[in-house]
Order: sequence, then structure tokens, then C-alpha cells
Amino acid sequence: MAMLPIRTYPDPVLLKPGERVVSVDDDVRRLLADMAETMYASNGIGLAAPQVGVSLRVSTIDVPADDEDGEPGLGLIYLVNPEIIERDGASVHREGCLSFPELEVDVKRWARVKVRFLDDRGESRELDATGLLAVCIQHELDHLDGVTMVERLGPVSRRLALREYQKLMADAAKERE
Repeated sequence: MAMLPIRTYPDPVLLKPGERVVSVDDDVRRLLADMAETMYASNGIGLAAPQVGVSLRVSTIDVPADDEDGEPGLGLIYLVNPEIIERDGASVHREGCLSFPELEVDVKRWARVKVRFLDDRGESRELDATGLLAVCIQHELDHLDGVTMVERLGPVSRRLALREYQKLMADAAKERE
């Protein structure tokens, strides 16, 4: 396994929809394993292939147990060619993103989603999700569609978030000097 460099906004690969995976082969499994290692090393709970510069519809997710409603974590989930097949309700969550270091924004999402995907063996799976897992799934699927969390904001909130992000990046650059 290998650590992959995480692309940060405004890298153009983040705004490009990923291509469907034709076959879950050893190359895709290696990418998934490398993405999981990168996600864990970066203290993330989700990572999409475009975030590591690969325009494929592949994501890794590992959401911890939800102390609030007692839901256990499901562990590491590999999603290949995921698609939301059911959705309902609405919720707003504070989200962060490995491609927007240090930035957090409130994003409106579906409260419940059901996703269909292939796992790392190429087998079809379905997963019904609520809470943080539902948010994470939607966030990562957005990445696979070339959409970042700031595109989910209204025009004024988007401008303010991008201004804050630019300031965070400038401050981080000064600290590295």
C-alpha cells in the first residue's frame, strides 16, 4: 500500500466527474487500499478517487460509531460505481473535507440515503444510511460527480467560504516559512 497525495481546491481534477469502473480488478483493489491508507493517515472518514487525482467512481468510507444515537460504525466500506437509489428527509451538517484543509461549512443534505455499489470483490451491495454515514456518502458521491462541498452552498455563503479558505491557506503558507 502507498500514501497518495491529496489534491486540494482549486485543482481541476476535483471538478471533473469520475468515470465508471468497468471491472473491479487488482488495479482497482490496489487503488482502494491506497485510498484507505491515505484516508486514515489524513484523519478522514471518507475519500474519493478524484481527491487523489484519479478520475474514477471509487470511494472509501469509514465513519466511526455514532455516540448520539448509539449506532455502531460499519468499518471500512469500499464503494465502486456508487449511486443513490433512494433518499428522503433533510438535514444540515457541519462538513469538512480533506481537499479543503481546515475549512468547515454547513451543508444541506438528505437525512437518509440508500446507495447501491460494487464492493472490492465486484459484488453488488446496497446500504441504507442515516446520520453521519449518510452525510459522508453524499459528500463522497459529490466528489465522484465533480462537485465540492462549497458548490452546495448559496452564492453568498460560497463566496464567504472560499474567502475563508484562501485566508486559511495563506496562513498555513506563512507558518511553513
